[in-house]
Amino acid sequence: MFQLIITVVQALLITVVASLVALVVAAYFTFNVLKADTGTPKMREVADAIREGAEAFIKRQYSTIAILAIVVALLMFGVYFIAGKTDVAWHTSIAFVFGAFCSALAGVIGMWISVRTNIRSAAAARTNAGRAVVLALRGGAVSGLTIVALSLLGVSLIFYAFGANPQETPFLIVGFGFGASFIALFAQLGGGIYTKAADVGADLVGKVEAGIPEDDPRNPAVIADLVGDNVGDCAGRGADLFESTAAENIGAMILGVALFPVFGLNGVLFPLVARAFGLIATIIGIFCVTEKSADTENPMTALNRGYYITAIIATLFFYIATMWLLNNVWFFYAGVIGIALSLVFVYLTLYYTDYTHRPVLEIVRASKTGPATTIISGFALGLETTAAPAIAIVISLILAYQCGVLSGVSHGGLYGTAIATMGMLATCAYILAMDTFGPIVDNAGGIVEMSGESEETQKRISRLDAAGNTTKALTKGYAVGSAALSAFLLFSAYMDEVTNLTHKAFTVVNLATVTVFCGAMLGAMLVFLFSAFAIRAVGETAQYVIMDVRRQFKNKGILEGTVKPDYASCVDITTKGALKNMVLPGVIAVAFPVFVGFVLKYEAMAAFLMVATITGVLMALVFNNSGGAWDNAKKYIETGAEGGKRSEAHKAAVVGDTVGDPFKDTAGPSLHVLVKLLATTTLVLAALYI
Repeated sequence: MFQLIITVVQALLITVVASLVALVVAAYFTFNVLKADTGTPKMREVADAIREGAEAFIKRQYSTIAILAIVVALLMFGVYFIAGKTDVAWHTSIAFVFGAFCSALAGVIGMWISVRTNIRSAAAARTNAGRAVVLALRGGAVSGLTIVALSLLGVSLIFYAFGANPQETPFLIVGFGFGASFIALFAQLGGGIYTKAADVGADLVGKVEAGIPEDDPRNPAVIADLVGDNVGDCAGRGADLFESTAAENIGAMILGVALFPVFGLNGVLFPLVARAFGLIATIIGIFCVTEKSADTENPMTALNRGYYITAIIATLFFYIATMWLLNNVWFFYAGVIGIALSLVFVYLTLYYTDYTHRPVLEIVRASKTGPATTIISGFALGLETTAAPAIAIVISLILAYQCGVLSGVSHGGLYGTAIATMGMLATCAYILAMDTFGPIVDNAGGIVEMSGESEETQKRISRLDAAGNTTKALTKGYAVGSAALSAFLLFSAYMDEVTNLTHKAFTVVNLATVTVFCGAMLGAMLVFLFSAFAIRAVGETAQYVIMDVRRQFKNKGILEGTVKPDYASCVDITTKGALKNMVLPGVIAVAFPVFVGFVLKYEAMAAFLMVATITGVLMALVFNNSGGAWDNAKKYIETGAEGGKRSEAHKAAVVGDTVGDPFKDTAGPSLHVLVKLLATTTLVLAALYI
């Protein structure tokens, strides 16, 4: 093969066409889902309540976030304008607002399709489990394909609008990544607080105190809990992975500028072309999950087959893109390392959180002796889970860097790590489809339970629900791995940006310097402080829910099933509490790094970013995996192990799961976004730290 020199228009045309194809397929999936049966009137009544609650929360949440985003955009413009950098002020502010808008749209799309697919998947489960799986996955694919396509279109359009100069424009569009990260943080944080506050309130009062099953219609918090699945796992994760792809694309383009003498335009626009090919691979993988295969085997087997097919095709496309644009097989090997790392993270997460493996079974055994040993066992497991993923990240970065070095290209090592990141995110759209599949089937299970469907239907949907719990855990693991590689890529881009601003090579961060060491310590501290505020926010909001559920249970008719609970009251209380409590941790995450960089300057800011990234990734692993393990230990006991439901072991496991809820669905996922937000913030505001 030979290296083909492409023009800006050709590269952007490939990206735009692939994105439009993905949007057409997403529209087809939407039509396919919406024309499906919506079940009985009772099922529609439950689904309508979930949809109305989710849409009300999203409307109020994004109204709050929009105000914060406008304030940040004006402040950013004012600071650069006062500093005499009018051109930078306009470009950065416009890019920030556009990135924020696209990120918000990504989150809304994820939630919109989820609350319309849940009822259709539930209705299909009455007759055909395979049909229910396909509907749920295609509903998730609408979110995955649209969000990645939006990311590609957004970066491409703003690159073109800002002049499309391959050596200058990548530095002007970093505000797009910052805007995407800003929205993603608040979307993930607010959605995470909502979903886990409702879950904790529903579990503690419903399961532990009243002794009623999960998703029991007598529980006043059950609708709020089901709403939370959509606003947290769909809207929040949609914005999260949107900003991952956007920030990674921009960071890789900046590193490509350094290699412009070698690759020319090809090296700068390669990330967009590679991501476009990944979209096509995802479309093929989604179509490979059929009703027949999903009906006759474990749903996870069908979903995993689609994922492996996507990964294989993405690898082939990556080879074509690499040899076509870069004509260097060593960079293809770097991309394969990234794809392999995504598979490793998926497997490691499955091992640590699935109840067919040793770690979760240890928690199950610990639950026999009470809540204290359950919590001790789960937290110890969370700490243990940092080892293998950290080693996998280290090996991947070293190998990818060496591939870049062996390419023979000057400064190719860092570009090799950037391409590894592109490889890991090649299957992002399919991963997001699997992630959205989780809350869709979780909601479907709640709809089936609350509408009193047959035992056979409940058995079918419980198989899907179990698969959904696994997909949600797997995508969290994937998100941590991609956050680690993306953050390293953006850190490298920050150092390139400082070099560009100071006209001096910035390649060393000297931790022996007092200010630099202080910056590093403050970076680690921010991760712990942010986590504390996020977890506390869940606790405070959950208290409001618990008090309201207890108040309603004083009416004995509710538990007797003769009086309908006031679901709207819990939804409203949870909404207000989540929106109120998301502001402080979010503002600290944005404002504190700016203060540190402005006072201690660019080298200390590099140390801040480096250590915060490392600490944030490891903390996210602790939170995600311990929370997921506690959750699945409880679910395993509910299958009849150790005495089954309402046993002492089950009560202890419920307490462990309750502790793990804000870990795995609030603090952990928010930390994925935090480490990338810190990177995009420093990249955008680097000029202030010189």
